[in-house]
Amino acid sequence: MSQYDPLIDSAAARLGRVLDHLSCRVTTAESCTGGGIAEAITRIAGSSAWFETGFVTYANRSKQRWLGVNEEVLQAHGAVSERVVEAMAAGALTAAEAQFAVAVSGIAGPDGGSPEKPVGTVWFGWALADGSVLTECKRFKGGRREVRAQTVLHALDRLVLEAEKQAANRLSV
Repeated sequence: MSQYDPLIDSAAARLGRVLDHLSCRVTTAESCTGGGIAEAITRIAGSSAWFETGFVTYANRSKQRWLGVNEEVLQAHGAVSERVVEAMAAGALTAAEAQFAVAVSGIAGPDGGSPEKPVGTVWFGWALADGSVLTECKRFKGGRREVRAQTVLHALDRLVLEAEKQAANRLSV
Protein backbone atom coordinates (compact mmCIF):
# COMPACT_ATOMS: atom_id res chain seq x y z
CA MET A 1 0.00 0.00 0.00
CA SER A 2 1.25 3.44 -0.94
CA GLN A 3 1.01 6.57 1.18
CA TYR A 4 -0.92 8.02 -1.77
CA ASP A 5 -3.66 5.36 -1.80
CA PRO A 6 -6.08 7.12 0.59
CA LEU A 7 -5.72 10.36 -1.40
CA ILE A 8 -6.20 8.50 -4.68
CA ASP A 9 -9.30 6.73 -3.35
CA SER A 10 -10.73 10.01 -2.11
CA ALA A 11 -10.10 11.77 -5.45
CA ALA A 12 -11.62 8.88 -7.43
CA ALA A 13 -14.72 8.83 -5.21
CA ARG A 14 -15.12 12.60 -5.52
CA LEU A 15 -14.75 12.36 -9.30
CA GLY A 16 -17.42 9.69 -9.37
CA ARG A 17 -19.88 11.81 -7.40
CA VAL A 18 -19.43 14.79 -9.71
CA LEU A 19 -19.59 12.76 -12.92
CA ASP A 20 -22.64 10.90 -11.69
CA HIS A 21 -24.31 14.24 -10.93
CA LEU A 22 -23.40 15.51 -14.42
CA SER A 23 -24.42 12.22 -16.10
CA CYS A 24 -21.00 12.24 -17.80
CA ARG A 25 -18.35 9.63 -18.48
CA VAL A 26 -14.56 9.72 -18.23
CA THR A 27 -11.93 7.73 -20.07
CA THR A 28 -8.19 7.31 -19.65
CA ALA A 29 -5.24 7.08 -22.04
CA GLU A 30 -2.28 5.84 -20.06
CA SER A 31 1.33 5.10 -20.77
CA CYS A 32 3.62 5.41 -17.72
CA THR A 33 0.85 4.47 -15.26
CA GLY A 34 -0.01 1.25 -17.10
CA GLY A 35 -3.72 1.49 -16.28
CA GLY A 36 -3.31 2.82 -12.74
CA ILE A 37 -5.76 5.67 -13.24
CA ALA A 38 -8.43 3.32 -14.59
CA GLU A 39 -7.72 0.92 -11.73
CA ALA A 40 -8.20 3.71 -9.18
CA ILE A 41 -11.46 4.75 -10.82
CA THR A 42 -12.81 1.20 -10.84
CA ARG A 43 -12.02 0.77 -7.13
CA ILE A 44 -15.11 2.91 -6.58
CA ALA A 45 -18.36 0.96 -6.33
CA GLY A 46 -20.77 2.07 -9.04
CA SER A 47 -18.02 3.41 -11.31
CA SER A 48 -19.57 1.60 -14.27
CA ALA A 49 -22.11 4.46 -14.37
CA TRP A 50 -19.38 6.95 -15.30
CA PHE A 51 -16.43 4.90 -16.58
CA GLU A 52 -16.80 2.59 -19.55
CA THR A 53 -13.35 2.16 -21.06
CA GLY A 54 -9.71 3.13 -20.78
CA PHE A 55 -6.65 2.72 -22.97
CA VAL A 56 -3.23 1.51 -21.91
CA THR A 57 -1.01 2.56 -24.78
CA TYR A 58 2.47 1.86 -23.47
CA ALA A 59 4.05 1.49 -26.91
CA ASN A 60 4.09 4.21 -29.55
CA ARG A 61 2.42 1.85 -32.01
CA SER A 62 -0.54 1.52 -29.63
CA LYS A 63 -0.78 5.29 -29.27
CA GLN A 64 -1.04 5.51 -33.04
CA ARG A 65 -3.43 2.59 -33.54
CA TRP A 66 -5.93 3.14 -30.74
CA LEU A 67 -5.73 6.88 -30.12
CA GLY A 68 -4.80 8.26 -33.53
CA VAL A 69 -1.51 9.84 -32.44
CA ASN A 70 0.36 10.87 -35.57
CA GLU A 71 3.66 9.04 -36.14
CA GLU A 72 5.36 12.29 -37.19
CA VAL A 73 4.35 13.91 -33.89
CA LEU A 74 5.82 10.99 -31.96
CA GLN A 75 9.05 11.14 -33.94
CA ALA A 76 9.40 14.92 -33.72
CA HIS A 77 8.51 15.36 -30.04
CA GLY A 78 8.88 11.94 -28.41
CA ALA A 79 6.21 10.04 -26.50
CA VAL A 80 6.76 12.13 -23.36
CA SER A 81 5.63 15.47 -24.75
CA GLU A 82 2.83 17.98 -24.75
CA ARG A 83 1.82 17.29 -28.35
CA VAL A 84 1.55 13.55 -27.73
CA VAL A 85 -0.62 13.82 -24.60
CA GLU A 86 -2.87 16.33 -26.37
CA ALA A 87 -3.41 13.80 -29.14
CA MET A 88 -3.80 10.92 -26.70
CA ALA A 89 -6.45 12.75 -24.65
CA ALA A 90 -8.40 13.92 -27.70
CA GLY A 91 -8.19 10.47 -29.30
CA ALA A 92 -9.39 8.72 -26.14
CA LEU A 93 -12.29 11.16 -25.71
CA THR A 94 -13.47 10.44 -29.25
CA ALA A 95 -12.88 6.68 -29.17
CA ALA A 96 -14.66 6.23 -25.84
CA GLU A 97 -17.44 8.72 -26.59
CA ALA A 98 -16.81 10.25 -23.18
CA GLN A 99 -17.10 13.83 -21.95
CA PHE A 100 -13.80 13.87 -20.01
CA ALA A 101 -10.47 12.22 -20.78
CA VAL A 102 -7.06 12.20 -19.17
CA ALA A 103 -3.82 11.14 -20.85
CA VAL A 104 -0.44 10.59 -19.23
CA SER A 105 2.97 9.86 -20.68
CA GLY A 106 6.13 9.99 -18.62
CA ILE A 107 9.36 8.53 -17.41
CA ALA A 108 8.72 6.64 -14.18
CA GLY A 109 12.24 5.25 -13.90
CA PRO A 110 14.46 4.03 -12.56
CA ASP A 111 16.14 4.63 -15.92
CA GLY A 112 15.09 6.06 -19.27
CA GLY A 113 15.57 9.70 -18.37
CA SER A 114 17.68 12.30 -20.13
CA PRO A 115 18.88 15.80 -19.26
CA GLU A 116 15.85 17.27 -21.08
CA LYS A 117 13.41 14.72 -19.66
CA PRO A 118 14.73 13.33 -16.37
CA VAL A 119 13.14 10.44 -14.50
CA GLY A 120 9.96 11.75 -12.91
CA THR A 121 8.93 13.87 -15.92
CA VAL A 122 5.27 13.34 -16.74
CA TRP A 123 3.11 15.11 -19.30
CA PHE A 124 -0.64 15.28 -18.67
CA GLY A 125 -3.47 16.06 -21.06
CA TRP A 126 -7.13 16.54 -20.14
CA ALA A 127 -9.64 16.65 -22.99
CA LEU A 128 -13.13 18.01 -22.48
CA ALA A 129 -16.30 17.58 -24.48
CA ASP A 130 -16.17 21.22 -25.60
CA GLY A 131 -13.06 20.39 -27.63
CA SER A 132 -10.53 21.97 -25.30
CA VAL A 133 -7.41 20.12 -24.23
CA LEU A 134 -5.44 21.25 -21.20
CA THR A 135 -1.84 20.17 -20.70
CA GLU A 136 0.71 20.28 -17.93
CA CYS A 137 4.18 18.90 -17.27
CA LYS A 138 5.20 17.80 -13.78
CA ARG A 139 8.49 16.54 -12.38
CA PHE A 140 7.88 14.12 -9.55
CA LYS A 141 10.44 12.89 -7.04
CA GLY A 142 10.86 9.36 -5.79
CA GLY A 143 11.15 5.89 -7.23
CA ARG A 144 9.01 4.29 -9.91
CA ARG A 145 6.14 3.45 -7.55
CA GLU A 146 6.05 6.99 -6.12
CA VAL A 147 6.19 8.66 -9.55
CA ARG A 148 3.33 6.50 -10.79
CA ALA A 149 1.21 7.11 -7.67
CA GLN A 150 1.76 10.87 -7.84
CA THR A 151 0.81 10.77 -11.52
CA VAL A 152 -2.46 8.94 -10.79
CA LEU A 153 -3.32 11.37 -8.00
CA HIS A 154 -2.58 14.47 -10.05
CA ALA A 155 -4.55 13.14 -13.03
CA LEU A 156 -7.59 12.48 -10.83
CA ASP A 157 -7.33 15.78 -8.94
CA ARG A 158 -7.42 17.78 -12.19
CA LEU A 159 -10.31 15.69 -13.53
CA VAL A 160 -12.22 16.53 -10.34
CA LEU A 161 -11.44 20.23 -10.78
CA GLU A 162 -12.61 20.29 -14.40
CA ALA A 163 -15.77 18.29 -13.63
CA GLU A 164 -16.58 20.59 -10.69
CA LYS A 165 -16.14 23.62 -12.96
CA GLN A 166 -18.66 22.11 -15.37
CA ALA A 167 -21.08 21.38 -12.55
CA ALA A 168 -20.78 24.97 -11.31
CA ASN A 169 -21.32 26.31 -14.84
CA ARG A 170 -24.51 24.26 -15.17
CA LEU A 171 -25.79 25.70 -11.89
CA SER A 172 -25.11 29.27 -12.98
CA VAL A 173 -27.03 28.92 -16.25
